Amino acid sequence: MCLLFFLFVMLALSSCERGNREAAQGTAEVSGAPTVTTTPTTVPIPTTTPIVHKEGPTTSASSTPIPEAQGTPTIPSVAPSDPSSSTSPDFPSLEKTLIERYGNAKPTKWGENVPGVQTHLTTKEQVIALTFDACGGKEGSGYDEKLIDYLIKENIPATLFINARWITANKDIFAKLAANPLFEIENHGTEHRPLSVNGRLAYGIAGTKSVNDVIHEVKDNADQIEKLTGRRPLFFRSGTAYYDDIAAGVVHDLGFQLAGYNVLGDAGATYNTEQVYKALLKARSGSIVLAHMNHPEKDTAEGIMKAIPELKKEGYRFVLLASYTLN
Repeated sequence: MCLLFFLFVMLALSSCERGNREAAQGTAEVSGAPTVTTTPTTVPIPTTTPIVHKEGPTTSASSTPIPEAQGTPTIPSVAPSDPSSSTSPDFPSLEKTLIERYGNAKPTKWGENVPGVQTHLTTKEQVIALTFDACGGKEGSGYDEKLIDYLIKENIPATLFINARWITANKDIFAKLAANPLFEIENHGTEHRPLSVNGRLAYGIAGTKSVNDVIHEVKDNADQIEKLTGRRPLFFRSGTAYYDDIAAGVVHDLGFQLAGYNVLGDAGATYNTEQVYKALLKARSGSIVLAHMNHPEKDTAEGIMKAIPELKKEGYRFVLLASYTLN
């Protein structure tokens, strides 16, 4: 009897141990390898909120680019975040798009006031925008220090359209002008050419010859100004201020405004003192005056200095282009 009782106890213990092992296996991984059961840890769930980068496409948390929509790319129209900037990876695509869009177009208009050129400030206030071109080149890289010193002394704002060649010849002066809040630095082109898609001349100067030439006449100097000043120009004025209508469209699609004028202040720095004076007295509310700051040997400064006190007496004040909408 004792033997039978002993065998019964051993059989019960063996069955209990087998049950415990089977229960443990129920919590083990399917791999079949024995595992130690512990309190499970929480695994973070990756976010799917898009991360927007300053430059480049929108990406998910996995950095997988989201494909762009098919069709004609949208061309931006606002600077300085414009992809025409040399720092933007979007520029080659924009350049290709513009060449495809305008490459076979034939210009029908030519001159200083083609559609898209803005010649007035949109205002009824008694304000005038003085703009001065610095054209650069062998005969045009001078600096009218008398003119600029007078503007600074009288606290008169002015918009300066500066060519790439003038910047190269006057780097230190350019830096000082750009640092002065009285002055707004804008784009007067890379090679000071009339803006054309077929090489048309103005005042004996050959224009750009293609859409690609137009793009780089505008963009390359804008890049340089942005690099030197930290501010991308808002306005463009071509050498001679002449455009064809196709080139004007290209400038607009690059994100710049075409700044014309309605008061010819010094006729390319050819006017004498009295002519400059009389020209400026024709200015009215919202006028944009075009004169030059690169010919100190001429009479532009004297004419400006004679006219400004008279305009002030009439109640006019002077403003920057960027302070107003143009039309």
